[in-house]
Amino acid sequence: MNAEIELKLFFLPKYQQSLINKLDSLDNSVPQGQRRLTNGYFDTPDLQLRQWDMGLRVRDDDEHREQTIKTAGQVIGGIHSRPEYNVTIQLDSPNLSLFPSSIWPSNADLASTQVQLGCIFHTDFYRRAWHIHIDDSLVEVALDIGEITANGHQEALCELEFELLSGDTEALLKLAIQVASVVPVRLGKASKAQRGYRLAGKAPPLHLTALEFLPLAEHSETLSPDLTASCQTLLEIALERWQLLESMIADEHEHEHEHEHEPEACIALWWRMRACIRLLRITLSQFALLDARLLSQFMLIEKQLDFIEPAQALTALLGSQYRLFHRQSQSRQLKQQLRFDLDNIKLDEQLSSLWQQPEYGQLQLAVVEQLLKVSAGELGSIKPPSLRQHADSALQASWQAIFEVMSCNTAMTSTHYLQASTVLDESILVGQAYGSLYDVKSRDMFRAPWLDLTLGIKTLACYSALEHASCKLGIDLHEWLDDKQQSLLFAMESTRHNALQQLVYW
Repeated sequence: MNAEIELKLFFLPKYQQSLINKLDSLDNSVPQGQRRLTNGYFDTPDLQLRQWDMGLRVRDDDEHREQTIKTAGQVIGGIHSRPEYNVTIQLDSPNLSLFPSSIWPSNADLASTQVQLGCIFHTDFYRRAWHIHIDDSLVEVALDIGEITANGHQEALCELEFELLSGDTEALLKLAIQVASVVPVRLGKASKAQRGYRLAGKAPPLHLTALEFLPLAEHSETLSPDLTASCQTLLEIALERWQLLESMIADEHEHEHEHEHEPEACIALWWRMRACIRLLRITLSQFALLDARLLSQFMLIEKQLDFIEPAQALTALLGSQYRLFHRQSQSRQLKQQLRFDLDNIKLDEQLSSLWQQPEYGQLQLAVVEQLLKVSAGELGSIKPPSLRQHADSALQASWQAIFEVMSCNTAMTSTHYLQASTVLDESILVGQAYGSLYDVKSRDMFRAPWLDLTLGIKTLACYSALEHASCKLGIDLHEWLDDKQQSLLFAMESTRHNALQQLVYW
């Protein structure tokens, strides 16, 4: 049995040669040549192995054939650790009895499972490998280019795997960071097996349940384990969800021609992904782990996501908020202009654009680096006596930021609210991060008017988009829009003043 410890990166096909050049040029890099690998992944019709959290394959490289089974493992950040068992075989199909009997569940019916085994999908690719010594560790880097095939469907495979052969896990990250410094890459969450099951229609569509509050819990009144465990939980959840939402967005764009595309649903995924990125930045800052270099990477990527607000307003007007202007005599022309404005955002190109930014993968790896430090017990220079006091301080700081942009002493216009949206969004995120530590009733009552204000801000953004569209068409909607905005602002101002006068729940 080997404990496979690896870090996986994805990349766009056009960067293949750049990656080869970079890996060839690294110090202590020994090329291992290239070989073609054909792999069949096996399971029963009712996916018994999948239910046991196992993956079974037969790999053939023309000179050697072996069956491999991987059992349940763990993932910290982007680093996968999973036990695997390899057995050399002669036939094309696996023999379960060749694996150690100790790996199977106590009630497993191996004979029945063996009879039902069939090939679910194939992965066929060319693997170019390097052995790289870094510090006192040895890492195998494998660059895989090929395809996954199932039920007549194919999906491109472009992966870079860093597998630890000996030494320290940190060597994987150190090497990956060197590669990401010159070639755009990103963390790879889905394994070949996961992608294959999905392509074969043997896995449910990607789905992510909304988390209203993150699962934190106090265990003691000391610095450890409360703060360390909570910081790790926040970072792990946000990073995991970032990768999953990225995959869901990619799926939306890849299959938009196969079914009716719902732009509002797609932009909602973008909104949630940015929330994960912001939560990572906020958490690292609160735990004194955000240096100037890391902050600049966050700011650059978040700037790339500025299209979200205008796209959200436009998709809403073309969908759920069409009622805002459908009675206007020029509604048809307005709808055409709004569609034109949305098309100009090129929503389906935004993800590819991000993936071509070296800073995108660099940011993900920098977060993994901080996460590994936290999991090893290294926090920044913070010394609150308990998690609850740390949460109190974080909530108070976000509350103070709200006061600075939404003071009771100043009347707010539509422009003011739109400018304050980021601060409000971040404050709500802080409340989501630590909300599970507080009394439910007082917490929810406090948050309710602020959540109402976020909805109001989104409607104001819709009116702003309508104003821009009408101006481009030479349609005078100024008086009508002003009435609508003033009516909404009157309600929002009342909500804001009431919200600012609430007693805090922390």
